Amino acid sequence: MVRVSNVWVSPAKNSGRMDPRDRVQAIENHGLDGCAHARPGTKRQVLFASVEHLRAVGVEPGLTRENFTVEGADVEQWPVGQQVKVGEALFEITMVCDPCSRMDEIRPGLQEELMNRRGMLARVIETGEVAAGDEIQLL
Repeated sequence: MVRVSNVWVSPAKNSGRMDPRDRVQAIENHGLDGCAHARPGTKRQVLFASVEHLRAVGVEPGLTRENFTVEGADVEQWPVGQQVKVGEALFEITMVCDPCSRMDEIRPGLQEELMNRRGMLARVIETGEVAAGDEIQLL
C-alpha cells in the first residue's frame, strides 16, 4: 500500500525547520494550512518525497523540507498531470523538484546525491484534510 508516513509544515520561510503534524488541511490552489513554503497560485504548493530515496542517501524524513513523506512508491515515477487523492484532498503533480543548493546546507554533497530523487511538486485542486497514515491513490 502507498501511504503518507509523515506530514510536515514549515513555520517560517527560510527557517530550515519542518514541524511534524498528525494531520493538516490542504487548501485549494494554496498549499498546506500553516506552511510558509506554500506558494498560492503556483505549481509549487506541496512537495511529495519518497522515504526510500531519503533512506538511500541517509537523510531523516522532513530534513529535505518535504510536506509528505511517501512510503511504498517512487514519487519520481508519477507523471506531471497525475492526480493524487490523499485523505480528503486532491492534488495534481506539476513538476519535478530539482534539489537546490540548500540541500548542501544539510550535508555537503547532498544536492548531487538527491538528483532524480528529491520529489515531486504538486498543487492542491480540492481542499481536504490529510493525515499521517492516509492511503495515496493515483487517479
